[in-house]
Amino acid sequence: MRLTLYTDYAVRMLMFVALRDGQRGTIREIAAAYGISRNHLMKVAHNLQREGYLTTTRGKGGGLQLALPSDEIHLGTLVRTMEPDLILAECFGPCNQCVITPSCQLKFILDDALKAFLAKLDEYTLDDVTSPRAQKLRQHLGLTLDGELE
Repeated sequence: MRLTLYTDYAVRMLMFVALRDGQRGTIREIAAAYGISRNHLMKVAHNLQREGYLTTTRGKGGGLQLALPSDEIHLGTLVRTMEPDLILAECFGPCNQCVITPSCQLKFILDDALKAFLAKLDEYTLDDVTSPRAQKLRQHLGLTLDGELE
């Protein structure tokens, strides 16, 4: 299984904003910190705002903030929200034409694996990803301890 870049960017955007300790972050700052296209991040930010993960403020002094505490943002829920589909093989999709589907056990095995994967992600929150190594993460992203950019 591989997550889309869209989901990867969503997780990284939320990590960046969480590491700002309540201060707003901008798409420009996030794009520069990760070396990611601003246009891609604008789409991700819009979706994260629409899904209730971010609040956005326009204008001077505006930016992005977490809409929920980081310990309430579960990674499994985030992945389910951001991934367009979780079709692991043809037999999961609506256009399944595999001739062995009626007798094949692979679909059930893959379904169990996907459920286990998502259940494991459900055990972790954004806080679990950012808090233990927050200082090092801030250094890698060019943030000071107070959340400002260096």
